[in-house]
Amino acid sequence: MIELDGVGRSFTIRRRVGRLRRETRVVHAVRDLSFRVEPGEFVGYLGPNGAGKSTTIKMLTGILAPTSGRIRVAGLDPSRRRTALARRIGVVFGQRTTLWWDLPLRSSFQLIRHLYKVDQKVFRRRLDDLSQVLELGPFLDTPVRQLSLGQRMRGDIAAALLHEPPVLVLDEPTIGLDVVSKAAVRGFLRDLNTERGTTVLLTTHDLGDIERLCRRVMLIDHGSLAFDGTLEDLMATAPGESTIEDVVTRLYTEGAREAAQ
Repeated sequence: MIELDGVGRSFTIRRRVGRLRRETRVVHAVRDLSFRVEPGEFVGYLGPNGAGKSTTIKMLTGILAPTSGRIRVAGLDPSRRRTALARRIGVVFGQRTTLWWDLPLRSSFQLIRHLYKVDQKVFRRRLDDLSQVLELGPFLDTPVRQLSLGQRMRGDIAAALLHEPPVLVLDEPTIGLDVVSKAAVRGFLRDLNTERGTTVLLTTHDLGDIERLCRRVMLIDHGSLAFDGTLEDLMATAPGESTIEDVVTRLYTEGAREAAQ
């Protein structure tokens, strides 16, 4: 469902040095990145700030084109088939909303229905299902700006799934949520994956999300894949450490030390 083969992404940064001279520097955000995500997998994608997670997500969704290598998502090249890909994936950014700020939540969903050209009967059935499992009913007619963070996040997840995409990409979907809202979102995502077979790629700094949802974990550091395996395999890399947080922190530290050398 997701395939990357030797993918790289570089950025050229120019800055003024002195009054007349400019300095050019190339930053390699992603380096020779290769992995596959099979249909129905729930994969955690971890890495420290600046590791290349967001750049990877932007390439997977067609926002950025890779400098080198090959990407396929749901059989499409994201940067060249962005409109077609939008009908096959759902995307949730925890710190940004895809909803219309001044409109009631229900009206935002109606606009999304028109954007994706979803049949009215299919839309009603899908919205009823999502409203029930995500408990959207009490605030469907509330303007988005008046929703709590947990309510808005559930609205964003529903918006990403109204067109029934086979792939869901989540970037920090539980950031800032309270314990109750976080548990509700996690439970819904787990059921979505196990019962509907939706392929999910999750990036997060909340390792509780990883422990409760993901069967496979990938760790990116300085633009390269540092680990790819099950949670059990990850824990086995450090028998003396008892929590996933300890193991991931150690791997981050070792990666930073190697980069500095």
